[in-house]
Amino acid sequence: MPSPRQNLLKLLPLAAIFCAAPLLRAQNSSAVPAADLPSAPSSVLALEAESLAKPAGSSMIFKAPGSTLGPGGVTVESPTSGPLQLSLDDAIALGLNRNLRIVYDRANQKAVKGDELSVLNALIPSLTFKADSETQEINLAAMGFKPALFQTIAKELNIPTAGFSTIVKVDTTDVQVSANQQLFNASAYELYKGAKREVAVVELNALNGRGDLVLAVGTAYLKLLADQTTITNAQAEEASSKLSFNQASDRQQAGVGTSLDTHRAQVQYQQDEQATISAINQLAKDTIQLNRIMGLPAGQQLELTDAAPFAELAAMPLDAAKQTAYAHRKDYLALIAELDVDQRELRAVKYQRLPVLAFNGYYGVLGQTEGMYHGVFAATGSLKFPIFNEAQQRGQQDQVSAQIMGLQQRLTSTRTDIEAQIRSAMLDVNSAEQLVKVAQSNVELAKQELSDERDRFTAGVDTNLPVLDAQASVTGADAQLVSALYQFNVAKLNLARNTGVVETRYRTYLGK
Repeated sequence: MPSPRQNLLKLLPLAAIFCAAPLLRAQNSSAVPAADLPSAPSSVLALEAESLAKPAGSSMIFKAPGSTLGPGGVTVESPTSGPLQLSLDDAIALGLNRNLRIVYDRANQKAVKGDELSVLNALIPSLTFKADSETQEINLAAMGFKPALFQTIAKELNIPTAGFSTIVKVDTTDVQVSANQQLFNASAYELYKGAKREVAVVELNALNGRGDLVLAVGTAYLKLLADQTTITNAQAEEASSKLSFNQASDRQQAGVGTSLDTHRAQVQYQQDEQATISAINQLAKDTIQLNRIMGLPAGQQLELTDAAPFAELAAMPLDAAKQTAYAHRKDYLALIAELDVDQRELRAVKYQRLPVLAFNGYYGVLGQTEGMYHGVFAATGSLKFPIFNEAQQRGQQDQVSAQIMGLQQRLTSTRTDIEAQIRSAMLDVNSAEQLVKVAQSNVELAKQELSDERDRFTAGVDTNLPVLDAQASVTGADAQLVSALYQFNVAKLNLARNTGVVETRYRTYLGK
């Protein structure tokens, strides 16, 4: 979070963006009042009701045209044949669907929900159906029923002994439905409530990962926009240097110029050629980086459809920004939920001293397979009292209490970190905004200086050395402007991330 637009020369000049800056600033100043901080509603948090015009990202889905088998039988997707048109919303949508960390978080959520159901199973009734049929051949003599002994007993009981055999074959069939239910188990109930909060912890961590992903994709996308503008400026400077070189050569051939002027212009022209080559290479590498963040093939060509935004952000009161962060920072809320999990675990350990009331039993039929059946049942109620297990319980209490103390310290530290991060992000936003304005002014002044020096050189008043110096000033001013705009947009995204609202309000912060 890769190749540029097919015709980079057709990109709108960055200067046009800044020409529209006053209008954008006016629009955004009225659209985002200082006291109206953005918020990030969530199905997990449910902190406030807020309807968003659009969810994070777009509905874009990437389908690879094919795949190949890499080393070890790993499937590697193939890029599309042409450039993939991509807006910032599209890039975020692809990242949220395909990024490896997001996929891992979704799998982790399923695993934790499975653990929750396992804990719940200790509280809900357990029903079991059993049916079996068996044939047995029993040696009564081996069990102590000797014929002489049996005849003595039968004679005393007046039982006929005709046909008696010590080898008996018995066919029986048994059908039962068993039920088990814990009627009162405070420890298990607290563990179940803790498992439910553990699910919330994992979901909050997953949301935190989504926020990190939006920030990473947005930063990488803005870097590509800056790279494209850098290439456009470098190509323009190269063309200008080429013109200066041609002018110096023509003046030398006409006998009104010197070879020194020609050599200076040629050196400047070649330096601008190197700058263009370097800018194109940087764009290709940054495109690969964005592809990997989005989960696309590394060789996928991209055609960015958004322009570099520039919009002022209304000033935010520090206290209001901190309250927004405390309500919506997923890492902070995950720590609170994790603390609740440990507190419930501590209560579960204490509740082990309470009795456990349970019921179990069964009902069924039992009899000879081809004979008579009769109902059988058992119903048992149990009440178990722990007598003495104090050493183990106190050990568990100490362990959980230590975890709670650690989490409380982490919560305190995180609140301090949040304030520090917000303060730092606000400073970055303010300074970057001023840098953009100063860089914009420097570009205009450098261009005016270059125009004046070219007029003096064309009129023969001066050599081309001042022209080359002025041209270098324009190149530096353009680079500073591109860098300042990139830093300004990234600073706003970081501020949105530090207040916990980047996933739902990145458009507002960027002025899109």
